Amino acid sequence: MFYRTFGREVAGILLKAFVMILSLIFVFAFIDSWYKNKSISEGNCNIAVLPIEGVILPFYGYDDYPLVVTPGSVRDFINRAEDDKNIKGLLFEINSSGGTPVASEQISYYISNSSLPTIGLIGDIGASGAYLVAASTDTIIASAMSDVGSIGVTMSYLENTVKNEEEGVSFVELTSGKFKEAGNPNRELSEEERVLFESDLKIVHDEFVRQIAERRNKSVEEIQTLADGSSMPGIIALEKGLIDQIGNRSSVKKTFSAQLGLSLDEIVFCEYSPKTFTY
Repeated sequence: MFYRTFGREVAGILLKAFVMILSLIFVFAFIDSWYKNKSISEGNCNIAVLPIEGVILPFYGYDDYPLVVTPGSVRDFINRAEDDKNIKGLLFEINSSGGTPVASEQISYYISNSSLPTIGLIGDIGASGAYLVAASTDTIIASAMSDVGSIGVTMSYLENTVKNEEEGVSFVELTSGKFKEAGNPNRELSEEERVLFESDLKIVHDEFVRQIAERRNKSVEEIQTLADGSSMPGIIALEKGLIDQIGNRSSVKKTFSAQLGLSLDEIVFCEYSPKTFTY
């Protein structure tokens, strides 16, 4: 009798847990459906605004990076904006020092292929991959004091070999390929591995430069002279042709007003917060 009773209790607990999980799935599905069907403008505004803040990464969930923007969130924003008949333009407010090359490239692709007019407004910083994102907009506006550029690629890291030796820790390498552990911070980087990595970096760097040149309608040679990894204040970026205007949100309003044939009073921003939960 004891075992039967215990079995019923366990079954009851499992059933309640299953029902709770199923209920949560339905709730999240309902919220997700509502979120996707809810228009950005709600009939009250016409310029959709998306913040590009923090680190540009392929997905959420990195503990080291609490503020993340992903290609998926930008794609969702653009799709919803284009489906909203009241939205006439897109504003990307950029405050980011960049992120991974592919995630930055994907966001750049989505923006450059949007059917709506786009403006990138750089705040404190629009550098590296975030500058590629800015370059994909029709017009880049920045403060004279913004930090702009940093066209380059890095994969530098801290090597722990001396620290491990001092602490009496030994690294045991077991691998099926001679380059499989290349870049592991617990072993020294060989000269052959360095050549391999620097060759890869050059490929990514050259493609980065090519895409910037294409987005900014400049020659590869022009961008290459600026692609030393350094950044510059907005006022210098304007002189170098990396941005189009010095300004702020008021400048964005004026630009959209001229582009869309609307008065300044008719330009109204829609503040957008991307959905970050998954289920």
